[in-house]
Amino acid sequence: MLRYIYGADLNLYPNLRDTMFRDRAAQFRDRLKWEVTVDTDGFERDEYDAMNPLYVIWELPDGTHGGSMRFLPTSGRTMVQDHFSDLLNGADIRSAQIWECTRFCVAQRAGPRVAGALMLAGGELMRAFHLTRLLGVFDARMVRIYNMIGAAPEVLGAMGEGRDKISVGLWAFRPDDRVKVLRRAGLSSDLSEHWFTRSFGHPISRPVAA
Repeated sequence: MLRYIYGADLNLYPNLRDTMFRDRAAQFRDRLKWEVTVDTDGFERDEYDAMNPLYVIWELPDGTHGGSMRFLPTSGRTMVQDHFSDLLNGADIRSAQIWECTRFCVAQRAGPRVAGALMLAGGELMRAFHLTRLLGVFDARMVRIYNMIGAAPEVLGAMGEGRDKISVGLWAFRPDDRVKVLRRAGLSSDLSEHWFTRSFGHPISRPVAA
């Protein structure tokens, strides 16, 4: 199931929180060999986790983390502006209606449809918060995943070659894409909206303050 949890509330879900940060370490440090910080508890966390981001987390039946993403409005500090602004070709993307999505992580024990469920959740946030775009940094391996799910971004800029290529892209919300992603994730629209309502206490159709 999908959960939407602000950073300030992660402590209410200690098992989900701890397994998420450990899975991030396993993916980004161990498998992808990124230079990330992992603490003595085995948690991969950075400065943006301290900024009360909104997490979308796929919870497995045993209550552990199956996959997640992290969202912050671009009106404040973001990873793109702080570390990848040279890939924006001079653009200054700062808007309450554009959110940055980072730390796309899928646990190795999770099923094949979790990536689609996470992308679906990103679209649900766009609908609920009236966002115009999502902004994200992604590596070469994600291009195939985005295309397979049916949610390919507009690429703004890139650096590197082959497996080392890093890109910055924007995602727009398109109803046709939502249908494709629902199908890929094996989920119904009603169930997705139910999960959103359970997390926020009101349906997607009610305006939400960003």
